[in-house]
Amino acid sequence: MPKQHPVQDEILAAFGDGKPKSHREVVKLTGFTKSSIWRALHDYWKAGLLLRNEQPILEAARFFGGRAGIKRNTRVYYLYIKKPEREETVQIGGQKFVGYSKKYLDRRGARTKSKSRLVMEFLKQNRDRAMYSTEIASALKSRGIKPCDVMTTARRYERKGMVYVRGYRTHDRQTPFKQGYLLTWVDQKKLRDKAIREAVERTDGALAGNASAGPAIERIRVFRDQVLAMTQLKDLASFAYVQQGMSCSEREAEYAIKRALQLYPDIKEIKLFNNYCYFYHESMSKADLNATTKLKENYIRMTKGRDNRIGHNWEACVEWFVDKFTTGAHFWTQRHRTAGMDSRRITLHLLRGVGDRKRSAEVDRVWEITPGVFAKPIVYVLECKWGLVHKQDVDEFFDVLRWSKDFGCDTENGRAIKQGVVGVFAGGGFDPKEKAYLKDGVVDLPTYAARMNIQLLKATDFNEKLRGRGCKMTIQKICRAAGDEADVKWALDSTWEDSRKADDVINKLIEKNKDLYEFEKTLETTK
Repeated sequence: MPKQHPVQDEILAAFGDGKPKSHREVVKLTGFTKSSIWRALHDYWKAGLLLRNEQPILEAARFFGGRAGIKRNTRVYYLYIKKPEREETVQIGGQKFVGYSKKYLDRRGARTKSKSRLVMEFLKQNRDRAMYSTEIASALKSRGIKPCDVMTTARRYERKGMVYVRGYRTHDRQTPFKQGYLLTWVDQKKLRDKAIREAVERTDGALAGNASAGPAIERIRVFRDQVLAMTQLKDLASFAYVQQGMSCSEREAEYAIKRALQLYPDIKEIKLFNNYCYFYHESMSKADLNATTKLKENYIRMTKGRDNRIGHNWEACVEWFVDKFTTGAHFWTQRHRTAGMDSRRITLHLLRGVGDRKRSAEVDRVWEITPGVFAKPIVYVLECKWGLVHKQDVDEFFDVLRWSKDFGCDTENGRAIKQGVVGVFAGGGFDPKEKAYLKDGVVDLPTYAARMNIQLLKATDFNEKLRGRGCKMTIQKICRAAGDEADVKWALDSTWEDSRKADDVINKLIEKNKDLYEFEKTLETTK
């Protein structure tokens, strides 16, 4: 029998008690370095002096990382025992210890290349393309690569400037596409600016190539094309213009534009009068942008006046009926900084932003009714909107109420509207196709609003009141004919007193505001 080396004797002596030991335990017992023990254990296992457990042990480890604090990782290690004579396998403590065989080799040691090298070589070989992380993982699946391995490598080499990673961009972060992040190689031999520009162009091409993947992606592509075309004409693209080009609903257009702005940071949005959205490409010169913006502002001042006028007239109609038919009510009042603003319009302070309303929101009326001597008062909150009302409008009104300091409260299930508070939403009409998908089924918009304790009022409800007085005039006619809220209240007061005056009232309004109509018509035809 060949003579053993003293180091070998000392290492094998550490296993004299017959208990399984890990690499670290042998280091402590012998005092040798970690690397020498690591190599020796593998060699002795291969030489048939030791047995090793068949499956590695995974252990959650915590260690102090200095200024970085406590760090955590998963420790993977094996246990070894001294090989008994005439036995090739041993069972100890639920662990099976086996002799050396290629099938028991650690997969990490069996690979000739690391996972990160495989991913980077694949990206380098396909340097003329941009690919999704899932696409790369699928191509390298046979080599043991998973999507998490791809992104771990991509993030590491992104910090080194060798890989460009692209996803949906929001204000302060980036999220993956449906197929994962887009990855492409950054050529180190080219000038940095040129290499990055080419990388972005490759990702643009990959996104454009996916245009047929679904209608949402198709709308994003159409939106970008429209904005680029309008920029070449030194003009801004309005929301209505791009929506028409996308041939979709308002909500679908809003979603497509939101995603497009995340995907393409070179597309810019500008809000005129903090309300009207326009879009342009960053290639537009500052002088052209300023000139075009002034033209759009002048156009909005003139053409949007009709929409604002009818919207305010609708609010006046609703308020007139509320004042007329609400008996025994106490209306809330509030002093405003803006001169001429109705004191019965109430500004609510919000604990959290709702839509475009960040810290506050206005409602048209708030009134209280006390049903009985000992009953608690019921508070009604009115919100008006001219035109077709969608589920999103009702949801935002509900959120305004529950996140307001006055009408919201905290419950076990989150924020809710206080008991005794009823929301009233008055709209020109409610979308009959709008559906709400709830846990117990699909319901229409009025049913959905009723479940949230919100009453819906339509223009037809007020027209029935007028017909009850024998008047054939409609609320819609009054809103379109009246020049301002004073005209609305005068028309309703006159008609309510004598329904036979309805036609005469409308004719007087038309004659009075004839110049206003002509001016609005001229502006619309010269758009």
